Amino acid sequence: MKNRFLIGSRSSDLALWQANFVKTRLEDFFPDSVFEIRVISTTGDQFVDVALSKIGDKGLFTRQIETQLLSGEIDFAVHSLKDLQTDQPDGLRIGAVCKRELPNDVLISKEFSSIDGLPKGAKVATGSLRRKSQLLTYRPDLEIVEIRGNVPTRLKKFDESGVDAMILAYAGLHRLGFDSRVSQLIAFNVMLPAVGQGAIAVEIRGGDAEIAELVVSLEDGPTRTCIIAERAFLRTLEGGCQVPIGAYASLENGQVYLEGMVGSLDGTIVFRESIHGDAGQSERLGIRLAEKLIQMGASELLAQVRAEASAEAVIR
Repeated sequence: MKNRFLIGSRSSDLALWQANFVKTRLEDFFPDSVFEIRVISTTGDQFVDVALSKIGDKGLFTRQIETQLLSGEIDFAVHSLKDLQTDQPDGLRIGAVCKRELPNDVLISKEFSSIDGLPKGAKVATGSLRRKSQLLTYRPDLEIVEIRGNVPTRLKKFDESGVDAMILAYAGLHRLGFDSRVSQLIAFNVMLPAVGQGAIAVEIRGGDAEIAELVVSLEDGPTRTCIIAERAFLRTLEGGCQVPIGAYASLENGQVYLEGMVGSLDGTIVFRESIHGDAGQSERLGIRLAEKLIQMGASELLAQVRAEASAEAVIR
């Protein structure tokens, strides 16, 4: 086995935190090896003031990294798992899934401690159609405004705006040391997270036994089981990060409990169901839950969402 390895990562503070987390863990497991991080710019990083729904859907934050992985310019890549397509490029696979952080979304506000406490007509910033849909289902009186950028950038934009609140993922805030900014950890009955939210994925080349043996030390089996169910749900719905789809799977006593939702952009229509079954059938559970929502009308709703999706004012 060679003793020098190159890790591909995006340039954001959170991406580098994740890459360094993986690097440190591997250095602990393999003290005689050298691990270096190569920063690679992706499409999603280059268009920071454009709504994600206008840029496209597939590989926004992974394509350029995966190109270098396939060509052998890097040995493996570290991603937020929620950024990975459910159908990965030929020749690539997820070599390890690290233990998941809390996947909840959180409310950030200078004045208000909860979504319920926001005044009527309050402005809430988010760059996610999934969050927008669920917020408007719960509080149809809210005004949703678009915000883009990495975590520190969004916090700065929010602080300089007149917006009442903002929604972000807990995991990113926690990993970067911004716990003090959290006003409310949002319960799953109000807002289901993105598929894979809070989990870190290590992507490798298929058939690369050397790298597979290296990164398996990072694997967390329970997280992988839950992620398989969530990604099967999303794949069956043919969804991506630019449509209002949420899901969360948990593992208890050998049983996977999966809940999923599909909503309209204005929050007036929501299909939400749950399912549970043996952990060994996690992928099948995700497929079955998606099929339940499709029977309820989810496919037609998603087609309508894709046709209607348009950018709102970006906080600059």
